[in-house]
Formats: sequence, structure tokens, C-alpha cells
Amino acid sequence: MEAEMATRGGTQPARTFDRLNPLTGEVATRAPAATVAEAIAVADAAQAAFSAWSSIGPNQRRTLLLKAADLFEARQDEFVRTMIAEIGTTAIWARFNTKLAAGIIREAAAMTTQITGEVIPSDEQGCLALAVRQPAGVCLGMAPWNAPIVLGVRAIAMPLACGNTVILKASELCPGTHRLIVDVLRDAGLPAGVVNIVTNAPEDAAEIVEALIAHPAVRRINFTGSTRVGKLIAEVAGRHLKPVLLELGGKAPLIVLDDADLDAAVNATAFGAFINQGQVCMSTEKVVVDASVADEFVSKLAAKTQSLPHGDPRTGNVVIGSMIGSAAAQRAQALVEDAVRHGAKRVAGGGVAGTVMPATVVDHVTPAMRIYSEESFGPSVSVIRVDGVEEAIRIANDTEYGLAAAVFGRDIARALSVAKRIESGICHINGPTVHDEAQMPFGGTKGSGYGRFGGKAGISEFTELRWITVETAPKHYPF
Repeated sequence: MEAEMATRGGTQPARTFDRLNPLTGEVATRAPAATVAEAIAVADAAQAAFSAWSSIGPNQRRTLLLKAADLFEARQDEFVRTMIAEIGTTAIWARFNTKLAAGIIREAAAMTTQITGEVIPSDEQGCLALAVRQPAGVCLGMAPWNAPIVLGVRAIAMPLACGNTVILKASELCPGTHRLIVDVLRDAGLPAGVVNIVTNAPEDAAEIVEALIAHPAVRRINFTGSTRVGKLIAEVAGRHLKPVLLELGGKAPLIVLDDADLDAAVNATAFGAFINQGQVCMSTEKVVVDASVADEFVSKLAAKTQSLPHGDPRTGNVVIGSMIGSAAAQRAQALVEDAVRHGAKRVAGGGVAGTVMPATVVDHVTPAMRIYSEESFGPSVSVIRVDGVEEAIRIANDTEYGLAAAVFGRDIARALSVAKRIESGICHINGPTVHDEAQMPFGGTKGSGYGRFGGKAGISEFTELRWITVETAPKHYPF
């Protein structure tokens, strides 16, 4: 894409940084590298726009958001080109991102008239007590690179619908994709200062984020990313007593019970483990399979995995494209090699070529291996064999994470009883761990964060709940 140059004083170009295509090493995007002072100025602009935006009617906000959703779909090809250039993913994943992002905006638009309150009975005669939800103020959203359109939109759509102004702190790995999101919203007619973006060089990230969180106008914060960074965000926000919504890492288990439809479980595992090269917070990282069906399941999964083409996503029918960088690919491969050294069996995949790692299945994984507990965030999946339901539940819960999970079994009542015992914010029965819909309460437990995006659950995250009373009769006082 063409280089974007910011200016200071309208004459001199601002500092910039380059995001390189992970496959080719060519410049994918040249983006402004904001200073702390510039980031603060963005927050000031968002604060200045808040009063007017929060005061307009819900249907006016709805109309603008619906127009933005239509523009997202109209500019899908531009989003796909930019996203592939910046992160090296496949067209399948990029188009899915654009489609779901448009749905997220439409869902947010539908919520503008659902920001309701209630009348609460009061013990005082003549006292009308109201619980009222109001816009919170400026909302800071921080989105990652792995699903940049979906997660970038999710960080700001519901806050906008609730009457807040927003700042999207773009990922340093996909600044062009995140810039396009803001451009589309502005092109849809959102007023100046309502939707804002900050791009920064990687070395400036911590300082920029701390300055934005500390800004007095920023009243809500949301972050999607690693658990390590999420803890740092929470610490900074805590010092300023500011609520933060966190959606962090995952180690999603998929349980295959002894009565499961194995073909369905294999297809769900392959999709959940390998979409976007396994670089999804909901990725199926470990399959916990009953020993009585494990041999047949692994044989089917290995055959399915070996059939998935990998390589440069620009060359045609590629299911497994580039990882975000060579270091990520090497780390994912190192986890597989460590497992093999400790007795696991690699039944599909193997090897890394630059940033491309083929889909890989590792069988007979045990707690002695790093891949058992560490989030691989790559195109590999571990198979752990167990004896019975109780051991399956114990292994599924034996992780610091708790975002997504799945259970496969024909006895739905039994599968549901298992799902209820999984320590995760999300669990699917006879479906993949990777599943997202705009209207659903999306979020995790334990090391996967807290709070919920999506639908009515999101309204409570991005509004202030106030108690207001109206005295309709003379009030009596003790003195």
C-alpha cells in the first residue's frame, strides 16, 4: 500500500516506521510513529468530541454504523490485500475477518437502542429511583495482529454504539489494516474526533500505552493479546483505577469422548488448529481423546492434516500460509521437537521453511513436554490420550488458560455435563473451538482474561451505571 506520512506543523514529515511483509521482507506499510505528545493530542481530540457524540440520538448513531458496515463489505478487497501483505495470512482468513467485522458493526448498531435502565422500587414514599446507563467517556481499544480486522473493529464498535468516543491503538504488526478500519468509519460520516487511531514504532509501545491509559479523559480500556502483556496493561490501569476488559491467551482443549463422531471431530480439530496457521486465541491446541477411539481418531486426523497445502498464500490454493515471522515459526517448531525428544510421536507435518510451517500433529503428548502447557500459537496440535470422562476433564482443565473449549460426543446430555465442568468462558458441543459471532458474550476465565465483548454483555463494559433519584413529594428529615 502507499506510504502514509503524517506531518508536524503541516510541513515536515513525522517519524515513521516500516512494517515488512513476513514472507518477502518488502515494506508492506509505512506508518506514522507517534510520540507521546502526539498520542496525548489524540486523546484530547477524542475528549473534545465526546460531548456532542454522546448527546446524539441512538438511531443517528445506528445509521452511521450501518453505513460503515456496508463500506466494509464494499472495500473488502482492499482489506484483504493489506492484511495479507502485513501478516502473510491466507485470503480465506482475511475475507472471514472482513465479513465478521461487518457483522460486529451491524450488531453494535442494533445495540444503540438497547442501552436501557430500570426503575427500582424505593422504600421512601415519593422517591422515583432510576438505574441509568450513560456513555463512559473516551474508550481506548488495543487490538492485535492475528485477526486484525475482527479484533480492531471489536475494540471500538460497541463503545461507539454506546455513545463513547474511541482511540484504536494499532498493532505495530498491522498498522495499515487498522488504519483502514478508522478510514472506513470516518468515510461513513462519523464526526471528527469520534474515532481516532494511534500508530507507533515498536520500541515506543509501552510509553505510548501508559500515556494513553493515564490520560484523564480515558475512562474505559480494552485489550486483546497475550496474557503477559495483558497483565502489564491491567497493572497500569489499576494504578489509575480504570476498568479494563481483557481477552488474552488460550490453550483450547477439544475433548473427544468414546461415543464421538470421529469424522466430525477430525474436521473440527483441523479447522480449529490450523486456520490462520494456528495463530488464533481460540485455536485448538490439545485434543484430549478417549483411549478407546484414539488410534482411529489419530489416523484420520493425520490423513486430513497431510492433505492441507502450505506455502505462499499469494500463489493460489494455500490453507497454511505464513506465520507472523520466522521467530514465531521457529518457536512453534521447537515445541514440537521438544515433545518428540520426550517421547511424543509426530504423525503429520514437520520442518519449517522461513516463516511457513506445515500443519503438524503430535501424538502421545504428556505433561513432561513444553507443548503440553505452553501456548504454541502455531499450526500444531497435540493429542493426549485419556481413560474416561473424569481424566478428560482433568486434563482439559490442567492449564493456566480458560478461553475456548469443545466437547464431541453423540450423547448430548453427557457432553453437556462435561462442557459445564470445563473451566473456560466458551465451550462448544460438537463444534470447533474457533467460533465467533458478534452477538455472543465473548471472553475467558483464569489466564485468558475477564470481561465480555459482544451483544448486551458489551453494553455493561462500555457504559457507566448510575443511580438517579427524583423526589416527587415533600421529603422529611430527622432534624
